[in-house]
Amino acid sequence: MFKNRNLAILFFTLVVVMLGFGIIIPIIPFYVERFGGGGMEMGMLMSIFSLMQFIFSPIWGSLSDKLGRKPLLLIGALGNALSMAWMGFSDTYGMIFAARALSGILSSATLPVAMAYISDSTDEKNRGGGMGIVGAAFGVGMVLGPGIGGTMTEVSLSAPFFFASGASVAAMALIWFLLPESLPHEKRAGDGHRVRGLDPRAMWQALFGPIGFLLILAFLHNFALTNFEGIYGLYAQKRYDYDPPTIGLIMTVVGLVSALVQGVLTGPATRRFGDANVIKASLFASVFGFLSMVAAPDLGWVLATSSFFVFSNSMLRPGVASLTSKRADIGQGAAMGLSNAFMSLGRIVGPLWAGNVLDMDLHYPFITGAVIMLIAFGASLFFLPKEGRQVPVFTTEGTD
Repeated sequence: MFKNRNLAILFFTLVVVMLGFGIIIPIIPFYVERFGGGGMEMGMLMSIFSLMQFIFSPIWGSLSDKLGRKPLLLIGALGNALSMAWMGFSDTYGMIFAARALSGILSSATLPVAMAYISDSTDEKNRGGGMGIVGAAFGVGMVLGPGIGGTMTEVSLSAPFFFASGASVAAMALIWFLLPESLPHEKRAGDGHRVRGLDPRAMWQALFGPIGFLLILAFLHNFALTNFEGIYGLYAQKRYDYDPPTIGLIMTVVGLVSALVQGVLTGPATRRFGDANVIKASLFASVFGFLSMVAAPDLGWVLATSSFFVFSNSMLRPGVASLTSKRADIGQGAAMGLSNAFMSLGRIVGPLWAGNVLDMDLHYPFITGAVIMLIAFGASLFFLPKEGRQVPVFTTEGTD
């Protein structure tokens, strides 16, 4: 009973953090326009959050080994509450940019520490189910967030931020009063424990191993995906003159399709066709997914083409993760950590690129995404041969 209650609290906390991320999608374009910004400013707002997560997530996880899980979960929830409130009060671009940075720094404590808490609290048999709440929470937050954000703008443009801040305060209260510490003092790292952060050298060396191409795919997929996610709200506002509720509706439909594909179709597809074949098919279909959105003339077609786009590439992330775990020659945790790091890099660089080319032409981010997916598909024909054959790897032999 207590374990179920603890997992429910973690689930609620993760949903709240992802609500904060999803809520801003239909709202941020109107803030950027209010402050005189364009695509570049939009891209910077999306990128700074991912950059701070990339830098600080491993630090928070390592700190929790020394200080315990509960204090770090409280920091994550507090950071989300403060940053959401700050966004609500922002009246300049600099303020909202700083709030996004703070959100990335502090709220990034939530995910790695929640996963560590689950590892502390479950045995190996039940750990997979426990970890499943992480994916479920992300899905719920990303489905509900844009809809809530778009609907609440009818009260005021800042109302969704204050709602997210209040939900984070509620999560803090649950953690403070009801969530026990999962890491007892005797199992914590000692005073000599060195807090670990990013390891760029390990990331570079991994590119030349058996999972090197899969790490590049993780980067390219997230780079291309943020050419959609990072700027879509601004794109829809500029091209179609959509308001926040309409943008929220579109992103809610996108979230539902993504959740359906990943939760229902990915498992049967990979079991029948193999991870490599699913990845190739998703890359190829994503080319047409990007291009179809450029041709959408009205809301009905926007919903249809954006749903097709998400349907086409939602199997990529689980497919790449699954193949990475199977072909890694290092520990599973290290392999997944490297994969997440390259995903984060894509989410840092992608919005910056998309925002800048959006200022040149509204369609360039989607055309860019199509080109990247086409290149990745071509490379996958060589580096992801049919199941059962040995995977070619990059090598440093013969180089200085």
